[in-house]
Amino acid sequence: MAVGKQYDYLVVGAGLFGAVCAYRAKQSGRKVLVIDKRPQLGGNIYCENIAGINVQQYGAHIFHTNNRQVWDFVNSFVEFNNYRHSVLAKADGKIFNLPFNLNTFYALWGVTTPREAAQKIAEQKTPLATEPQNLEEQALALVGRDIYEILIKGYTEKQWGRRCPDLPAFIIKRLPVRFTFDNSYFDDRYQGIPLGGYNKLIEKLLSGVETRTSCDFFAERRQWEAWAEKIVYTGEIDRYFNYEFGKLEYRSIRWETEVLACPNYQGAAVVNYVDGQIPYTRIIEHKHFEFGAQAQTVISREYPAEWQEGAEPFYPINDAKNTALYGKYAELAQKEENVIFGGRLAEYKYYDMDEVIEKALKSFEAENIP
Repeated sequence: MAVGKQYDYLVVGAGLFGAVCAYRAKQSGRKVLVIDKRPQLGGNIYCENIAGINVQQYGAHIFHTNNRQVWDFVNSFVEFNNYRHSVLAKADGKIFNLPFNLNTFYALWGVTTPREAAQKIAEQKTPLATEPQNLEEQALALVGRDIYEILIKGYTEKQWGRRCPDLPAFIIKRLPVRFTFDNSYFDDRYQGIPLGGYNKLIEKLLSGVETRTSCDFFAERRQWEAWAEKIVYTGEIDRYFNYEFGKLEYRSIRWETEVLACPNYQGAAVVNYVDGQIPYTRIIEHKHFEFGAQAQTVISREYPAEWQEGAEPFYPINDAKNTALYGKYAELAQKEENVIFGGRLAEYKYYDMDEVIEKALKSFEAENIP
């Protein structure tokens, strides 16, 4: 550690990327400080116990991976249950299974065989003479009119706050279609939820690490930079560089959480509401992630929202304009010798949890920390 420095590493953000980096640094004997602007640790996987139920405060997070190294890593801290994600979609009062599979096609058309389903989709697909120019054209070319109109259009327009013809085609480069009666949302070999919730994983990763919450890096930036030899930064990359090239765009989300005096509200952890006139995109019933048997239940209605200054940024808008803008910030980041940029906001990229952990571990391999 250089003279005058109090820490080897300052980790800005106590989500998964920051927590894994802090763990690896401490494990190697480095002195680490983790700060987070929120009043709690855990980033978007933070859970609050309500009525004896672990409520995921920032939306549904299901751990899934094919990476054995990552699976073994998280299981060295906490035990996972055998939860397998299965999503339902509610449209015009009817229930459909997601992703699209033979159960979905039976509910739509009454078909019962892979051949019948494939033929029905082929009949409905819209042939294109050129590359699809927008999301609507892409969806119609991939799965046809019925699936698009009933299960894609309303949900997508709510999610992004824009009409499908105004959204870029690349948002749905592919749509998973299964010609089996398999309702599993993920194909990954390893899946589950930590026993006792995600807070248990974060607590173990940060055990023995100095942490400070409700602490804004930018409010006292010069002090933090002076205290640490190196910084792990997981916040918005454009803000780190004082919006030198302009601001990146995001979609935000808000939740309305309610405790209900019944043991089971919807019979599944997640039900998507795909009708355009319903303002929320889905309802999460948290107890089902851990097979809860409590007398009450807790649900969260999820409402997409336009991101504005001061709101939480959740989904990067990776269109051509924002991708080009991020590229400029990425070039600046590469020149920062003493800063590791990582995670969804610092890399302006949607990550699954296993990908975040893998990236954090590789970042510290590059640091030559054993």
